[in-house]
Amino acid sequence: MDVKADRVDEKTRGAALDALKQIFGDRFTTAEAVREQHGKDESYHTPMAPDAVVFAETEDEIAQAVTVCNRLGFPVIPFGTGTSLEGHVAAMKGGVTIDTSLMDRILSVNAEDLDVVVQPGVTRKQLNEHLRDTGLFFPIDPGADASIGGMTATRASGTNAVRYGTMRENVLSLRVVTPTGEVIRTSRRARKSSAGYDLTRLFVGSEGTLGIITEITLKVYGIPEAISSAVCQFEDLEGAVDSVITTIHAGVPVARMELLDEVQMGACIDYSKLEGYEAKPTIFFEFHGSEAGVKEQAETVEAIAAEFGGSSFQWATRTEDRNVLWQARHDAYYAALAQRPGAQGWPTDVCVPVSRLAECILETKKDLEETGLYAPLVGHVGDGNFHLVYIIDLDNPDEMGRAKAHSERMVRRALAMDGTCTGEHGVGYGKMPYLEEEHGAALNLMRSVKQAIDPNNIMNPGKIVRV
Repeated sequence: MDVKADRVDEKTRGAALDALKQIFGDRFTTAEAVREQHGKDESYHTPMAPDAVVFAETEDEIAQAVTVCNRLGFPVIPFGTGTSLEGHVAAMKGGVTIDTSLMDRILSVNAEDLDVVVQPGVTRKQLNEHLRDTGLFFPIDPGADASIGGMTATRASGTNAVRYGTMRENVLSLRVVTPTGEVIRTSRRARKSSAGYDLTRLFVGSEGTLGIITEITLKVYGIPEAISSAVCQFEDLEGAVDSVITTIHAGVPVARMELLDEVQMGACIDYSKLEGYEAKPTIFFEFHGSEAGVKEQAETVEAIAAEFGGSSFQWATRTEDRNVLWQARHDAYYAALAQRPGAQGWPTDVCVPVSRLAECILETKKDLEETGLYAPLVGHVGDGNFHLVYIIDLDNPDEMGRAKAHSERMVRRALAMDGTCTGEHGVGYGKMPYLEEEHGAALNLMRSVKQAIDPNNIMNPGKIVRV
């Protein structure tokens, strides 16, 4: 994609870079290696390096930088850990990337209120390590050790979403530097409010297009008295998905239900050395609660799975055994890559109403077989969300063409089932072509919001909506 014509002129660029260097000193860099690192994420999308990278330490520095960039019309791209999957951090019109990784302080833990206040550079694992001795934990787990700021900006979720929700349900309040450089607080710490527009939800999932998040107040939860994991294997995908749907209808508060198709399970067995399992459609379960509650949940789900041809549960109750199991699930992407050395991964996702999940997965799998592509499937199936990762040669036009065509059919299949083009990866610039089909006239309202808040279009331009 050629975007050089859209970049600012050299005079503006020079003025912006001079001003930013004055603000950040030796935390300002134009080194090529650093710029390239900050212009790419974990996706297959074309990297686009910014003109400079700055490492912010304070909210005030960010406000100063954004004020200057807004006055000059110089693009600003927020950056957390770079683990996004739809080209979110690509500097499509050049500009400056503001890296918030140095803003990594946990500002307060309000144990009685079950909330914490953190800076955007705090990572998921860092937060839970800090909370461990308090008896609390933060449940949102997208797999990667992403920053809390990035997770908020992309409305992340993950394996625990079926019980604890996504970032949307777990962010109470934000501090944000708006495109004019003004600092706002979107709400107070109260668990609910009817006072005014819900600005918190506006910024959660905005992907850096409306401002830079500088502080997040999050819900946290008590560590469950008992945690138990189990693996159940099925003869076919339909039986596996139907057991999930029946479990949800039965009202069982399962913490995690992760589906791996036979292709992905085979890759995980090879890569993570999982013993005692076969390359079959598989569900990883996890149950949280009291000893009695976990036992009751597990017995109910095991009985449901058996009705649909599921094997007897293989249990993992010790912490170390559970960690091995879930690490294998989180390593699914690398397990898939290892099946074809030298190839690269193109991960994508959709989400549909749970009642249409089996239909969508089965049609997608049948379509996939006809393409001849290798693309394992995993899913946070408790909320209707599943992922494919095409393992392909990105330099092979034929493979890329088949993958792109299949991905488009999968998205349109999900939309036809009243689903969404992305359940948790976000839009970036990779999923933008589908937003009009999904949202219709509402996309114009999104564009109006963007133009009202960011009239100079400096905040992560080229993402979510075209201006």
